[in-house]
Amino acid sequence: MKLTVIGTGYVGLVTGTCFAEMGNKVYCVDVNEKIINNLKNGIIPIYEPQLTDLVIENQKRSNITFTTDTKTSLENSDIYFIAVGTPMNEDGSCNLTYVRNVASEIGQYMDHDCFVVIKSTVPVGTSDEVKSIINEELSKRGESFNFKMISNPEFLKEGTAVNDCLLPDRIIVGFEDESCKYVMEDLYEPFTDTTRNMYFMNIRSAELTKYAANAMLASRISFMNEMANICETTGANIEDIRLGIGTDKRIGSHFLHAGCGYGGSCFPKDVQGIISIAEENGIDPKLLKAIEDVNYNQKLSLVKKIVNHFGEDLNGLVFGLWGLSFKPNTNDMREASSITLIQELTKRGAIIQAYDPKAIDEAKEKYLKDNENLVYCNNKSDAIKDADAMILVTEWKEFRTPDFREIKKLLKNPVIFDGRNQYNRERLNELGFIHYQIGIKNTN
Repeated sequence: MKLTVIGTGYVGLVTGTCFAEMGNKVYCVDVNEKIINNLKNGIIPIYEPQLTDLVIENQKRSNITFTTDTKTSLENSDIYFIAVGTPMNEDGSCNLTYVRNVASEIGQYMDHDCFVVIKSTVPVGTSDEVKSIINEELSKRGESFNFKMISNPEFLKEGTAVNDCLLPDRIIVGFEDESCKYVMEDLYEPFTDTTRNMYFMNIRSAELTKYAANAMLASRISFMNEMANICETTGANIEDIRLGIGTDKRIGSHFLHAGCGYGGSCFPKDVQGIISIAEENGIDPKLLKAIEDVNYNQKLSLVKKIVNHFGEDLNGLVFGLWGLSFKPNTNDMREASSITLIQELTKRGAIIQAYDPKAIDEAKEKYLKDNENLVYCNNKSDAIKDADAMILVTEWKEFRTPDFREIKKLLKNPVIFDGRNQYNRERLNELGFIHYQIGIKNTN
């Protein structure tokens, strides 16, 4: 099949590449000429396992073309995917500027019947708005084509996005008529042995499903973090609680790990987005607001532990920090807990020696570029050398089983603030560490 994917961010690039891997002819379009030129040379703007190899291989096969030429791409395709960014406005609502711009371009260049698929995460009713914009542009040209709107939200997890796309656990399709259903079944047929994991519904239901899914997962994280705070004051152990409820088949074990708050491109934006949708329709979403409130406060959890241990004045103290990205296997730092932690500690005078396998450039160039109390290190050992304490923020694999005897030699003080509850408390106590965790009362 011949496709155009407009937008080469996380969603567009992964989606377009995986469609190309299945033998389709894909045009990946972006207005940023630098990004397109880099992609042509196999330089990927994001870190995502397997993605670079797939991009390079499918260019060799001529299955994927990176271009800034929207017009030619649309003329040579039958399905148009809109996969541009939908950033959050200051009030929490979804910014549809890029989606509207793409809709206008499609209307200007469409020259045959086609299918327009919205892959971006968008509020309920966006497909109707996009259809209206396209028809308006066609009317200006005196043209009329039979195009159909489809909502096909993405469910890609950063760090496993390629596998999620190639082996989807479910495919959601919101459609106008049976022709939409048939074309999406044909497109996704190579991704699944049967169509049992394809779910067809009206477009508005599909648009809302993505928000609902992420809000539910975020609610589980905030619930466990709320329980962790109760555990710390009562002497209960959040890890025991997790096992106790996670083995209940009605609950399950996923997204029940307490920590220092969620971040990334999806959960914060989508929870705020569904709050905005609710409020625009006259509903006060109290539970959804509470999810965000808990997460905001949880990002301060490690700060409070550090201040309780060392005092409010952190001048002259050095902290070795492991992990900057919001989760492992990505360089994404959007809404990362590390940002809040570093800002709070450095404004109290602390020096942070930070290491992350992939996200250092993101921190330097975007999120923490003006922080003069932040030192970037080349490896995890350098980050904790002569530090007053070690802080674990992101649970990268290389941090999971470190040599704690070596860590004790490198640190000035044997103190670890474990923001992901990665390490065995009894083992560290035996080695003479003071070990702070989330949801477990410190008894040192």
